[in-house]
Amino acid sequence: MPETGAGAAIEPFTIAVPQSELDDLHERLRRTRWPDAETSHDWNQGAPLAKVRELCAYWLDRYDWRRCERQLNAVPQFKTVIDGLGVHFLHIRSPEPNALPLIMTHGWPGSVIEFMKVAGPLTDPAAHGGDRADAFHLVLPSIPGYGFSDKPTEVGWGVDKVAAVWGELMRRLGYARWVAQGGDWGSVITRRIGQLQPPRLAVAANSYAVGNAHDRHELAPRAEAAPGSQLTRAGASPESRCAQRLFHVRPSPNGEPCVKLN
Repeated sequence: MPETGAGAAIEPFTIAVPQSELDDLHERLRRTRWPDAETSHDWNQGAPLAKVRELCAYWLDRYDWRRCERQLNAVPQFKTVIDGLGVHFLHIRSPEPNALPLIMTHGWPGSVIEFMKVAGPLTDPAAHGGDRADAFHLVLPSIPGYGFSDKPTEVGWGVDKVAAVWGELMRRLGYARWVAQGGDWGSVITRRIGQLQPPRLAVAANSYAVGNAHDRHELAPRAEAAPGSQLTRAGASPESRCAQRLFHVRPSPNGEPCVKLN
């Protein structure tokens, strides 16, 4: 990484799940062998049988995958191979030519579907009662092993590697200055992006406590030691001011910043 040649190609992608796979799923749901009900009347023994059966019935009789498929196929989707793995992503460009590129990372359990309702306001805020200066070009990748990204076949695809892959993805798309946002595991990946990528990157992460204590205590010293890095409150640059408006970024109660600029 970075790769060149055919491996670096960005190819259009369309979702088309075979009907046979949907039929097989429905048949397996119909043949579920249910256990005896729990002895308690709350959740202290796990999910109540009635709730699980209700969820199963929803997936079997009411959930419309084809509607979801059409929704995703209505926006530009692509795949590209980075470090030997196919990465699926949505790339929704703003009608505003000077929009700021933004990569958003979902969490667990999650997918790019999480961002569909905000894609319009983020890419075209003027059409939703907002300021056109707040527009973003959106890059919405599926974490490896999720959605339509390939599943790793070897160890090593942790937070560091995914963060580096996202940087390569933005490079391939031609973005030199960009911002990143993530929640849940996406927030861990996003914080690591801020430590690995070149200067002038803004990071906004919600679910800041995701990850273990070792992760939280180790990341800050590395960030401060990075060449040219600076931890600052939102408002120090156009990128961070944009992040502040979009994500309502505020300093945490202990005074540490929620936005990091390299």
